[in-house]
Amino acid sequence: MVLPVVKLGSLALRTLSKPIASRLKQQAGFHPRFRQFIINLAQVNHRFTTTMQRRLYNHSTDTAIHPLNEEKAVQAAADLFGELLIFSVAGAAIIFEVQRSARSEARKEESRKQELEALKQKEGNLAREIELLKQKFNELEHLAQGRGPFTIPNFRSRHAPESTKPMAAA
Repeated sequence: MVLPVVKLGSLALRTLSKPIASRLKQQAGFHPRFRQFIINLAQVNHRFTTTMQRRLYNHSTDTAIHPLNEEKAVQAAADLFGELLIFSVAGAAIIFEVQRSARSEARKEESRKQELEALKQKEGNLAREIELLKQKFNELEHLAQGRGPFTIPNFRSRHAPESTKPMAAA
């Protein structure tokens, strides 16, 4: 019952993160300090990706990289934040699912250990009972050897209480 609810909640969270990311993209450029922060972030990201692309394609890396204009930088940073939000929500959902699965496996393993311990204890009890029955059988064999073949066996235990022993004739 819990598993479908958790999976549905995870799916709903991932689905809701997309409109939140879209809203973040729309609102990204309105606050002046935040706008300047994301512009700087977008410029750093642009320089990094351009340098990596130039190295990958064996182009010259010492030429100047032209910065993005403000609107392109704001849009690039907003896209980056939106994707980062969606990725982090999906990553958190995966981490949560893995941890939940690990806890479930640990509970199953603990249950198996308890069942195994119960079986070992039951095996020990049965072994003791078998030993007790072997002892009783040996006692019966010993008693039967002393009587002979034509006597009526008396299977009462030697350890029976006095009230169960036959009364002597008066």
